[in-house]
Amino acid sequence: MFLRRYILLPTILAAVLMFGVSYLWHGVILKDLQDLHIPLTLYLILSGLVHLGLGLMLSICTHKAIEYEWISLKGPFPLMAFLIGAASGFFVFLVIFVLGIGFTKGGVVHVVVDILWQMLEQGLGGLAVSLGIIYDMRQSFLEDERAQ
Repeated sequence: MFLRRYILLPTILAAVLMFGVSYLWHGVILKDLQDLHIPLTLYLILSGLVHLGLGLMLSICTHKAIEYEWISLKGPFPLMAFLIGAASGFFVFLVIFVLGIGFTKGGVVHVVVDILWQMLEQGLGGLAVSLGIIYDMRQSFLEDERAQ
């Protein structure tokens, strides 16, 4: 099931986008990656795996939301997928916060900025999932048209 285009493509799109945005935030803007206590290569590999898992989770959640008609393809589907991603970003942040995993310790401002960034990152992942689903639906339609 997971190796089918309708799951694999949105998962990979979301994972690559979220990984890139995360690297942009932590590596370029904040320069947090310089302060790692583990080798950078190990961090990047583990981060890539986590983002693949998050992309798969977003892809499955979005497909289930479509299947159960919680979101409609006729309405603002990409926006709804973005909101699914943002909600998952909120929960991912809560897990990270409760476990005490993070780059820096800061005050309330740091927590607010971090949670908003996490929600934006995961929201963009949800948007990538929606674009992958739209592309897959278009390809399926074209394949059906060619078969007739």
